[in-house]
Amino acid sequence: MRELILLRHAHAEPAANGQEDIDRPLSPVGLAEAEAAGKWLTENNLLPDCVVCSPSRRTRETLEAVLGKTGFVEKMLENRIYDATPGALTDVIEKRWDVDRLLVVGHNPGLEQLVPFLTEGSSSDYRGMAPGGIAVLTFKGDSTIEPGAATLTQFWWP
Repeated sequence: MRELILLRHAHAEPAANGQEDIDRPLSPVGLAEAEAAGKWLTENNLLPDCVVCSPSRRTRETLEAVLGKTGFVEKMLENRIYDATPGALTDVIEKRWDVDRLLVVGHNPGLEQLVPFLTEGSSSDYRGMAPGGIAVLTFKGDSTIEPGAATLTQFWWP
């Protein structure tokens, strides 16, 4: 079994006057959500082997709070995760399909569309993913990343 953990960044501050969206930090509530996500992953023994993260400030801060609870692992920033479509996310994931448990930290709507794409084969019927939310997808054996190949085994939000 392979597992893919999708983590949406926690709540962020609104953009300040003249601030770029990519530079928005976590809010105090978001920091607490991110720490809770890390605690949940640890309590459920869902410790990633590797993390791929959007370069936005809020995703990086979410990741650091999570890793503060789970312990540090190999991590890399991937520009394509910011504003990604399910297809772009699939490409990013395929490049790290060599690990047993991959954590992707990103944004909506890409993440919330990726879940039904990988579990049901369509990205048009998605139900949302709250800030700080986690979806755990399981792939059998040597499954590839393709529409309908995964099972949603756990879903959590703060």
